[in-house]
Amino acid sequence: MQHDAIAVIDFGGQYAHLIATKVRRHGVLAEIRQPEDPIEDFLPYRGIIVSGSPSLASHGEDSDYTRGIYDLDVPILGLCFGHQEIAKHYGGEVVHGGRQWGRADLHLEGEHALFKGLGPVEQVWMSHYDSVTAVGPEFRELGWSVTTDGGPDHRFSAIGSDTLRRYGFQFHPEVDDTIHGDEMIANFVLEICGCAPTWSMEAFLEDEMEKIRRQVGDGSVFLLASGGVDSTVAATLLARALGPERLELLHVDNGLMRKNESAAVIEFFSGLGLGSHLHFVDASERFLAALEGIVEPEAKRRAIGDTFVAVFEDEARRLGVEDHLLGQGTIYPDTIETGGTKRADTIKTHHNRVPVIEEMLAAGRVVEPLAELYKVEVRELGEKLEIPHELVWRHPFPGPGLGVRLLCGDGFGSVEGLEEIAPLVAEEGRRFGLDAEVLPIRSVGVKADLRAYEHPVLLTGDVDWETLIRAASVLTAEVPGINRCIWNLSPVPPATAVPLAATTTRNRLDVLRAADDIVMEGLRRHGLYDEIWQCPTVLVPLDLEGNGGELVVVRPIRSKRAMTATPVELPTMLLDELRRDILALEGISGLALDITSKPPGTIEWE
Repeated sequence: MQHDAIAVIDFGGQYAHLIATKVRRHGVLAEIRQPEDPIEDFLPYRGIIVSGSPSLASHGEDSDYTRGIYDLDVPILGLCFGHQEIAKHYGGEVVHGGRQWGRADLHLEGEHALFKGLGPVEQVWMSHYDSVTAVGPEFRELGWSVTTDGGPDHRFSAIGSDTLRRYGFQFHPEVDDTIHGDEMIANFVLEICGCAPTWSMEAFLEDEMEKIRRQVGDGSVFLLASGGVDSTVAATLLARALGPERLELLHVDNGLMRKNESAAVIEFFSGLGLGSHLHFVDASERFLAALEGIVEPEAKRRAIGDTFVAVFEDEARRLGVEDHLLGQGTIYPDTIETGGTKRADTIKTHHNRVPVIEEMLAAGRVVEPLAELYKVEVRELGEKLEIPHELVWRHPFPGPGLGVRLLCGDGFGSVEGLEEIAPLVAEEGRRFGLDAEVLPIRSVGVKADLRAYEHPVLLTGDVDWETLIRAASVLTAEVPGINRCIWNLSPVPPATAVPLAATTTRNRLDVLRAADDIVMEGLRRHGLYDEIWQCPTVLVPLDLEGNGGELVVVRPIRSKRAMTATPVELPTMLLDELRRDILALEGISGLALDITSKPPGTIEWE
């Protein structure tokens, strides 16, 4: 069946594929195109959406693209960088300045089809450094914005020309923090472009099975099966497309698993009827040896990824399946955060995107049937494949396992710029009735589609949840060098905040495993496991009490597509239980709750 389709031009922003999935949620096929694709490739589409980018439109960056799209007789919607490019092309002005980041109120100038069914003021999400300061003669201002923290008015946040059918949003309707962004996208796709909503997950399933058969041909696949949602769905889909006899599975205990995780994985795959095709290897000592002495997060990820490949190759030779293609449950956030598209900034390298894997991908030796999907779509696909609910809705667990939740350090910490921002942080904290301290460590975040390797802030004080979230939003938006806020579950500020020298060891992993198990069991006991999408537990080598103990950080979040996330408030009784049980563990001296949205804080700390 032919489907009406929208082209999403990927300029390397973090949200290009999120735009596509949002379009597909409205029953319209969306396909990712590269900016330099020939104009002929754009002819079949009913409309075009131009994504954001790490580039600066004001500096003419990324200006070498197929501008013939503007000559096509189809509607075009530009988002963020795309908005600025449309303004420039039709005689407007873009300057470097007027930065907005975070939530803002969009004030609409009258009614328009793009905002059909919406109110005069809408909450939107901003993330940009350039600004449109003027539009061409055929355009008008559809809306202006002001940050919810009381910043200055920002003109031309929404622009449009109904004559040209060209429109632009400075904000991101594709992220959940734009409350009615789905409706805006639907209005563009269904109303302005006139697309018929005929695409579905059933259509994707049939198309993907055919793609698998074409790629694999008469061959077979050897899949690394972690037991997470992605690898489970990938294994089931491959078995459906090829037959179980052409699929071999390998589960590797890398020593970085959760408590009793490997036994559970073996049981899961046996229940799916794939137990006879599942091979198991305990490679924990091999992984620990590879990680010995490594502190830098990216080096850890590469070591884990390289060791996975080496174990896979050794086991393939042992089992006599060297000619099989490598199967992976890679989803799109893994790729985009690794900088896996031409223009995307590297946020963090995923274990399934290390150089060895990239070489295999280039050679056509890797099968990734979920590579264009987000977690919510993977789960929808899992339900279509009739995988049991408890497997489909398991909490996501990173491929590198606890290896990326076990932070390491050289004991010196990161103090660059702390003297400048510490007073600003303290002052902002006092505004909310909180003690606020910049910590001498850094974690990965993302701002304006760029990697932000910056400091967390420890907040201490007895305030309500809304105040905490507000404080976190203001601090990360207004203070440079801050990308994360954590709430101290001790009622008093810490005596010290001293970085510790720490590497990946079995003992530290066992401590983290114990803390993680306490958190997971607590969520189940309080009926929160299914409500919370993911809850990483992180061990941070930071002494808060002067006794050499480490800090545990718990990060409960809600998310649909992994590109954005919202922190979840935990009930007081559960917090009390976590304080009692985690602080009783040997080697632990502090406990905090990560209250940062994504962006600016990534889901994982490394």
